[in-house]
Amino acid sequence: MKAKIRDSEFVSYLLVTVGTFFMAAATNVIYEPLSMVTGGFSGIGIILKKVFEQAAGVSIPIWLTTTLLNIPLFLIAMKIRGAKFIRKTLYAAACFSVALLVVPTFEVTNEDYLMAAVLGGVLSGTGIGLVFSQNASTGGSDLMSSLLNRWFPGFSISELLIFIDGIIVLAGIGIFGMNTGLYSIVAVFVMGKVSDALLDGLKFAKMAYIISDHPAVISEGIMNNLRRGVTGLEGKGMYSGNEKNVLMCVVSKKEIVKLIEIVKTADERAFVIVTDAKEVLGEGFVVSSVR
Repeated sequence: MKAKIRDSEFVSYLLVTVGTFFMAAATNVIYEPLSMVTGGFSGIGIILKKVFEQAAGVSIPIWLTTTLLNIPLFLIAMKIRGAKFIRKTLYAAACFSVALLVVPTFEVTNEDYLMAAVLGGVLSGTGIGLVFSQNASTGGSDLMSSLLNRWFPGFSISELLIFIDGIIVLAGIGIFGMNTGLYSIVAVFVMGKVSDALLDGLKFAKMAYIISDHPAVISEGIMNNLRRGVTGLEGKGMYSGNEKNVLMCVVSKKEIVKLIEIVKTADERAFVIVTDAKEVLGEGFVVSSVR
């Protein structure tokens, strides 16, 4: 059992590490060369680097900016939430800073801003999705919004995050121009879609409600062919006043077609409702089973 826990922890930290390097690649290879500010402390780092280069000929590394800005946030978070709460996030933030340091900065899109927005969004979205899937973040505006929620409970963490990142993006537009800023917004949109798709892909399932006059046959078919559990619910048709048997079953996205086939084979008149189940926890249904 202990070996399994250690293996699970190793995989979790490995995914966080890979995710931070994806994010660093998007920052150093896509966003920084084209002055695209997509929010977060790395966005502030891009702004400060460009401003100081133009004003004083001094280049401030992005990894240094993100590290310095994260330090007070982590001290506050540690005092409020405790060291255990931020352990994995602290690792992710440190790993992100290291990745920003070691990933070289160069331009690969030949100043094609649309390609940069899409490619950068895919890279950063994949990285953020991997980090978030392990219940961690890289600090920055994510951690700041979580802390501010303590003092501004009327706003959700996501609303505070949008507000903070919005200010950073607007600052980038003010410094680098509207054209660059609009492509940065496209990158933010792609990043959000990719990270959501990745997270949904890891934990997404389908839930089916089946109303039929042959519940025993359908249940047996599902349990024998799909190896999935079925829960029987009591229902009543309000129009007819008749008692109804309602079956509830959760399956993977790939299995839903087979489930409907089993139902229709047993009862062509069965009424089936299929909906998304974004979080499935419990005995007999693990996350890996819905991939």
